[in-house]
Amino acid sequence: MKKAKIIFLAFITLISTLFLFNQSVSAAKKVEDGTVMKKIKQSKELVVGTSADYPPLEFTTSVGGNTKYVGVDIELAKDIAKDLHAKLVIKNMSFDSLLVALETGKVDMVISAMTPNPERKKSVDFSKIYYKPSGEYFLINKRDQAKYKKIKDFAGQTVGAQTGSIQYQLIQSQMKKSKAKGLGKINNLVLALKSGKMSGVVMEELTAKAYAKNDNSLMAVRSDLREEQAGNAVAVAKGQPGLIRAVNKTINRVEKKNLINKEYLPEAAKYMKTAQKSNTMAKYAPYFVKGIGYTIVITIFSVLIGIILGMLLALMRLSKNKLLHGIAVCYIEFIRGTPQMVQILFVYFGVGTLISNLSALVAGIIAIGLNSGAYVAEDIRSGIASVAKGQTEAARSLGLSQAKAYRYVVIPQALKNIWPALGNEFITLLKDSSLVSVIGVTELMYQTELIQTSTYRGVLPLFIAMIIYFIMTFTLTRLLNYFERRMKHND
Repeated sequence: MKKAKIIFLAFITLISTLFLFNQSVSAAKKVEDGTVMKKIKQSKELVVGTSADYPPLEFTTSVGGNTKYVGVDIELAKDIAKDLHAKLVIKNMSFDSLLVALETGKVDMVISAMTPNPERKKSVDFSKIYYKPSGEYFLINKRDQAKYKKIKDFAGQTVGAQTGSIQYQLIQSQMKKSKAKGLGKINNLVLALKSGKMSGVVMEELTAKAYAKNDNSLMAVRSDLREEQAGNAVAVAKGQPGLIRAVNKTINRVEKKNLINKEYLPEAAKYMKTAQKSNTMAKYAPYFVKGIGYTIVITIFSVLIGIILGMLLALMRLSKNKLLHGIAVCYIEFIRGTPQMVQILFVYFGVGTLISNLSALVAGIIAIGLNSGAYVAEDIRSGIASVAKGQTEAARSLGLSQAKAYRYVVIPQALKNIWPALGNEFITLLKDSSLVSVIGVTELMYQTELIQTSTYRGVLPLFIAMIIYFIMTFTLTRLLNYFERRMKHND
């Protein structure tokens, strides 16, 4: 009973610490007034957040085997950076993560077909409107063109939109007889539409027509959704009046010269036309190669963190020191009881506010490693428990200290017993590396999404990614089996 109380107190302490830490993060999360403009001038870089899956406003294409961000919003970002005498740096991430990235200082501004509605204005500021879409459209399968034309036609059907977008809110408020389905990426929505998971997807006119033009199986239909056409604006953190003025100055110049219609849209159309003609998978081989490289790096470093932390936690949990035991139990239970994606987002956007230069790659490695440590700890603990107590007693009787008995006698035997379980954890880590794509790490899944956006193909890039993951996991399995046989041979 006493032991349970100590563990409970340790758990409460851990939760309280996390709560207080979160409060400090929330307090630190606000970007200080006027600091963004100073940062841009000092670094000579303008970091712009976007969700580059929304042609012709923002999307990607392959130029010489390298990813190039193109579209109306990207051209505007280039002009803003030029006027600020800064180098443009694009951070591509999920649409619903953009404002969080802006508030936590991960990006200097967001240009991603974002409408300045009242809810968003509570957390960030906006420039003047730089583009007004003509309305919302339904993207449907061409075979259903006689079936779906108006809101009422979608009664009882699933209709999709990008999570956190105005379109998603419109479905919820005006299509109450339909089921709203939100996904973070437009290409995933299109894939769901083509596979019959949805009956339609709500998009802006230009984007819906772009997908329909590049895919003969799709069709764009003007919707009867009612919306006050506020238009798209540049989002900036609160308290940055100097930056807002600079952005508005560029927008005024763009409007005066009518650059959106004369230059931005024709330039975007050129890249969309090129993609339509030459969107073969062979052209995007460098994307897959780059993704494989990052996936391997993430896996290796996460494994190292997981093993070191797992060993430490296992020893703490087996310790007779009740405080250390309680802390280890609480950590393991807490990490195993929360989703890994939430942990990744917390490390990047939460801890990242206290460490301003924490990159997405490092944050992803840390988060996956910390998660792995909890599972490795349980594997090691079970392995140590499987070693007969007589082994420890014999080692101690020969004059070895407790630490040396563990190091030279117990741990080597435990490692042999738990090797298959550790192997499974390593394979899981390799596959779980795909989760860090949510914060913009360019691993294999992230690169696959870029290819989907550039080629307007949903299934084939995913199939290739599956084959690559299989080859990597199969190779790793064979390698782990080799070491397992060596261990048995040395017995």
